[in-house]
Amino acid sequence: MLELKGVTRQSGADIHINDVSISLERGSLNVLLGPTLSGKTSLMRLMAGLDKPTKGSIWFEGKDVTGVAVQRRNVAMVYQQFINYPAMTVYENIASPLRVTGKSRDEIDKAVHKAAELLRLTPYLKRLPLELSGGQQQRTALARAMVKNAGLVLLDEPLANLDYKLREELRAELPKIFAETGAIFVYATTEPSEALLLGGNTATLSEGRITQFGPTVDVFRKPADLITAQTFSDPPLNTVGATKQGSVIKLDTGTEMPVPAYLSSVADGRVVIGFRPHHLSPAPVSSSSVAIPAKVTVTEITGSESFIHVTNGFGKWVMLTRGVHDLAPDSDITVNLDTRHLLAFREDGTSAAHVQPLAA
Repeated sequence: MLELKGVTRQSGADIHINDVSISLERGSLNVLLGPTLSGKTSLMRLMAGLDKPTKGSIWFEGKDVTGVAVQRRNVAMVYQQFINYPAMTVYENIASPLRVTGKSRDEIDKAVHKAAELLRLTPYLKRLPLELSGGQQQRTALARAMVKNAGLVLLDEPLANLDYKLREELRAELPKIFAETGAIFVYATTEPSEALLLGGNTATLSEGRITQFGPTVDVFRKPADLITAQTFSDPPLNTVGATKQGSVIKLDTGTEMPVPAYLSSVADGRVVIGFRPHHLSPAPVSSSSVAIPAKVTVTEITGSESFIHVTNGFGKWVMLTRGVHDLAPDSDITVNLDTRHLLAFREDGTSAAHVQPLAA
C-alpha cells in the first residue's frame, strides 16, 4: 500500500500540493484526473521520491519513505515526453533496468521478449530509437517500465502524443499489461473520457487538492461537489441557478419542473443545477424532458456528433447530439433537458443530493 498522509508541497509562496491524504492498494489502478496545473505531476513526483514534501509523510508497504531518494525506491515512471537512450537498441533500452539489478542473460532475454510481444515491438528490437515512430518510441519507454517489475508504476499522460488509433488501443491494453505485476498503477490524465475508459479508481484534482477519490464510475456519477463534477465533464458541465420550493424546482431561465424523486431530500432554497451536455437534446427523449428556449451561438460538427453552444440569458450551455446539425449563429432553438440526470449543489458548491440520478 502507498499512503500519503497530510502531504503538502510548497515552493516559496506557491503551494503545489495542499494537504493531500490518500491510500492506494497493491494491484490497483488509480487515475489522477485534472486540468493542466492542477497538481498531477507534482503529486507523482512526491510519490516517486523525486521531490520531498514540505509537510506530511509518505508510506510504502508500512515503511516511512518520506525523503527517500527515487534511486532507493522500486518505482517506474513514464512521462508524456518519452525518454529512451538514443545510442542503445530497443532491446537494450528495455533490458537496461534489468541489467542494473544483475539479472541473468536468460532472465533478461525472456523479460524483454515478453514485453516486446505485448507492446508489439518484436520487429524493432534491433533498431535505435531514432529509427522508430513516436508511438514505437513511447511503447519502448512503457516496455522498459514494465520489465522493471516495480511496486509503483507512475504514468504521467503517457499517451498524449500518440495518434488516435494507437492511443485507443493502448488505453485498453495498459491496465491488462500491468495488472499481472500486482503493482500500484497511477495514471495521470486531463481527459475525463480516458479516466472512464481505464476504470479503476479516480482522484479528481483542483489547485493541488484532491476533491474526491473512489471508484471511477462512482466519482463520475456521484460527485461530492461542483468542482469535482466540472473536473469530470468534457465538454464542460452545464449549470444554472435554481430555487427549490416543495415539490417544484424553478430554474433561473423561468422553467418550472417537478422535483425528481432522487432530489426530494434537497432542502428548499437556492441551489445550482448541473447537467452534462449529452443530457440536452433537440427533441424530448422522455416524458421527464423539459423544454427551454435558447439561442445558438456556435455549432461544432465532428462528423458523427454536433456540439451546439447556446445561450439562454442565464448562462452558456453546450448540447451534445448525434448527427450533423448545422445551425446558424443567433438562430432560435428549443433545447430539451432530461431531468432524470440532474446534479444539485448547494451555494457553497457541496452536493445537495444524497441519491444518485439515473446512470449517466
